Amino acid sequence: MRPLRLRSAPRIRNPGTRVALPLVLALSAGAPLLVAGHRSHPPAVGRIEGQVLLSTALTTRRPRFRIYTDPGPGARPPAHEADEMRNVVLYLQRAAVPDDARGERANITQRDEQFVPHVVTVLRGTTVDFPNDDEVFHNVFSLSSAKTFDLGRYPKGSSRSVVFDRSGVIQVFCHIHSDMSAVVLVLDNPFFAVPAENGRYAIEGIPPGEYTVVGWHERIKPVTRTIRIVAGETARLDFNIPIPPASEDGR
Repeated sequence: MRPLRLRSAPRIRNPGTRVALPLVLALSAGAPLLVAGHRSHPPAVGRIEGQVLLSTALTTRRPRFRIYTDPGPGARPPAHEADEMRNVVLYLQRAAVPDDARGERANITQRDEQFVPHVVTVLRGTTVDFPNDDEVFHNVFSLSSAKTFDLGRYPKGSSRSVVFDRSGVIQVFCHIHSDMSAVVLVLDNPFFAVPAENGRYAIEGIPPGEYTVVGWHERIKPVTRTIRIVAGETARLDFNIPIPPASEDGR
């Protein structure tokens, strides 16, 4: 009986295997896979630009009676339409939030017994600082359902902060100076803009699709418009914001 001879595995002569084996070893080691001629591209997006017009003349606010102090600079209203334009916000409703969206820390300063700026718009989860630049104490608080807080009394040079983790309109006041007020508009997505003094605005980086765009001001019912965004194109959308005269209580 002849002894049993074991045959060795056939030799693969396909030259492609010389690349395949190192490739498998590289992938198993966690090395990045580079494909010749392939580059990652940012997602195709579009943008909105337009003009905001305020349709009514602004009237002077009447100062409110103060319980704790005499009327001061805080009782004066914005003097120009350009100032009121800063209180308008254009934003997309129910838009998907990009994975890399991060809210930038915002600031509302107590200066000359006013909140500056009067309106701040932030992405949900953003921290807002409330520094006191006045010589007097302030006590910043809110009773809004989206965010209730009371920062207590604190002097010039001090600052307190609040994290706004729910979307909505948050009215901010001062316990000591009853005519001081501000608004924090907290949104669920980062697609918003505040018009420039001349009314021009732009919202960048919007994924393609159909959206509802909201024109917001604290004294009106929001104005809504629909628009379709096409990748690589700019859509034009103008707004007429019918701001009524300020009420006699100064707001």
